[in-house]
Amino acid sequence: MTWLTVARTSEIPPERIGVYAVGDHEVAICNLDGEFYAIDDLCTHDGGSLDQGQLDGDQVECPRHGARFDVRSGRAVQLPAFQPVDTHAVRVDGDAIQVEVEHR
Repeated sequence: MTWLTVARTSEIPPERIGVYAVGDHEVAICNLDGEFYAIDDLCTHDGGSLDQGQLDGDQVECPRHGARFDVRSGRAVQLPAFQPVDTHAVRVDGDAIQVEVEHR
């Protein structure tokens, strides 16, 4: 495993989402009052992008059909989704937001 710098902390204001390429897919970085979490930017209900959704506390709502996911755990918390989204380890080094990725 290795750490990949994907953004700067100033790029993602509190209660906002930024999407970045990590490996071969897109990851949504969510800022919850200065704590950063990373989930796949892919609703498990219909494959839509979550980055256009709204953060409400620790949950993101898919803008297409209203499925909601806990950004800390990936857990689906509201139908129509019932499968979780994948999460990724995040760390902040100075002002760099880094996501842990598999080294291939």
